[in-house]
Amino acid sequence: MRMPAWVLLLAIPLTAQERPAPGGKRAFETHCGHCHGGDAAGGERGPSLFGRLAGRNDADLTDLMRRGLPDRGMPPSRLTDEQARQITAYLRSLERPAAEFRRASVRLEDGSTIEGYILNESNYDLQIRDLGGRIHLLTKAAGALRRGKGDAVDWSTYHGVDGGNRRSPLKQITAANVDRLSPRWAYPIPSSQRLQTTPVVIGGIMYVTGANEVHALDAASGRRLWQWRRPRTHGLIGDAAGGINRGVAVRGDRVFLATDNARLVALNRFTGELAWDVEIADYRLHYGATSAPLVVGDLVISGTSGGDEGVRGVIAAFRAATGEIAWRFFTVPAPGEPGSETWSEASLKHGCAAAWLTGTYDAELNLLYWPTGNPCPDYNGDVRPGDNLYSSAVVALEPEMGKLRWYYQFTPHDVHDWDATQTPMLIDANYRGGPRKLLAQANRNGIFYVLDRTNGELLLAKPFVKKLTWASGVGKDGRPVLLPDSEPSIEGTKACPAVEGATNWMSTAYEPGTGLFYVQALEKCNIYIKTPGKWEPGKSYYDGSTRRVPGEPGQKILRAIDLESGRIAWEYPQTGLADSWGGVLATAGGLVFFGEDSGAFAAVDSKTGKPLWHFQTNQTWKASPMTYMADGRQYVAVAAGSNVLAFALTD
Repeated sequence: MRMPAWVLLLAIPLTAQERPAPGGKRAFETHCGHCHGGDAAGGERGPSLFGRLAGRNDADLTDLMRRGLPDRGMPPSRLTDEQARQITAYLRSLERPAAEFRRASVRLEDGSTIEGYILNESNYDLQIRDLGGRIHLLTKAAGALRRGKGDAVDWSTYHGVDGGNRRSPLKQITAANVDRLSPRWAYPIPSSQRLQTTPVVIGGIMYVTGANEVHALDAASGRRLWQWRRPRTHGLIGDAAGGINRGVAVRGDRVFLATDNARLVALNRFTGELAWDVEIADYRLHYGATSAPLVVGDLVISGTSGGDEGVRGVIAAFRAATGEIAWRFFTVPAPGEPGSETWSEASLKHGCAAAWLTGTYDAELNLLYWPTGNPCPDYNGDVRPGDNLYSSAVVALEPEMGKLRWYYQFTPHDVHDWDATQTPMLIDANYRGGPRKLLAQANRNGIFYVLDRTNGELLLAKPFVKKLTWASGVGKDGRPVLLPDSEPSIEGTKACPAVEGATNWMSTAYEPGTGLFYVQALEKCNIYIKTPGKWEPGKSYYDGSTRRVPGEPGQKILRAIDLESGRIAWEYPQTGLADSWGGVLATAGGLVFFGEDSGAFAAVDSKTGKPLWHFQTNQTWKASPMTYMADGRQYVAVAAGSNVLAFALTD
């Protein structure tokens, strides 16, 4: 058979497969081969099993074979323990190692050659990793291979920039041509039904995540380059048990992921090979991890989840090269430490204040800003009298040692589960007559805050929702002015905002050209109930609950807030169930992209809020959008359902 002109040399796979046990092969052919083929490569009624098993341990795989997936066409199998063991061993022997690819030398249209391992190939493109480890993303045209155009702009961290402003300087897509925006590719992650990941793009390679898995893609085509997966952890409770992961951090040739059981792993970003694996906190004490780490210099920093399960919140920093612990900062002080006097001594051990969302960083001030979650128990503050530092706050830390420089507590003694885990956005602007270094946050408690980020001084605090009944405002001392009859009660008390908050962890953005801060707001109230209780291992620590207010549905509204005055400049009300969690993205093209409450991905004019474009995904949003340039084309990408979608202008 004649080889294509661009393929000069083919060799055997890099790694030989193990020889499967004969007993396992026979058992697989008997029970599974009629659907998946005798070699597990796929058949008429079942898909190939290659690459599908790394996310399941042997017990999970046995359970899957025995119970099947009847609603997806997979019948259950009656297997003895020995048959299950043999089939599992056989399937493991067939799994292709991450490094097992065809070795080849390919010739480009300019006459140069690349020798390495082909990661993917189609009639339209080819991705190859050379012998030095670099990945080349090639396209096919007129029988020849060519490199990309070289015009690339990265999205290098979860927020896009260290300061947390999800605003891009890209302007190939504008208010004048956004009506030509259309889908270019989709990449599925079937193991996750509602992805929360924000893609990170470095040098034309995109990294997306599900729980305990990373997929590296060609950012221009969505073609997979490699994947790394680990089985989900059994016995977790809280958010981590739900399979949530929001993304990765990248430094040099390493990509970093926080796993569901509160571990931090480092992978080679070109091969997916594991470099190191360390513990952030002990998952057996209810810790988990759900959000993207943050790289600051040679440190990788991550918080943990478990903020409704009685953990003691922690932020931890590790050396990027080795995984060695550099420091840990606990968001609930130990007895005798500063801030411990704002709790009862008995409540300190299970005070929560989990630091589960990715923080931000100012390189000029060399300060790390990390938002913290609610105190525990969530709805009953009787057992924890006082302000409960450093819950529902932002802490400014010196990144080398994790030393606290200052803090600001948005909701002292929070009894409504109003985490302050919204992006602490860093903005440099002329503010009230002079240049200021600002920190802006639309808080879950319904108030928009602007702080001086050099020292935590409050500059502005103004409600950004109409349904706000717990406070009349914020005093000059920086503390909320509480209103009566808003705390949870045994009988139930109506209060606003709802437990989901006036907003939540979904991204916000600021456009310097308009001076506007963009946020997805929620107008909704709840009935808050408190109950007596105590912390118990293996259970959440709410001591209460919430319920909807009859006849008062919520509404999602995209709002633009004037940074200096806090007034609402424009708003875009949405029709839907008000249960979406999509964030926003601003671009220099005069656009704000967002996950609209009906399930549409939409864009409005950043100056006026005028609707300009939408694409209906029919999904409940759980992720925030981003944008990047690859091969000379601007893409806007967002996770919707179990797919990552990328959009670009039609030619």
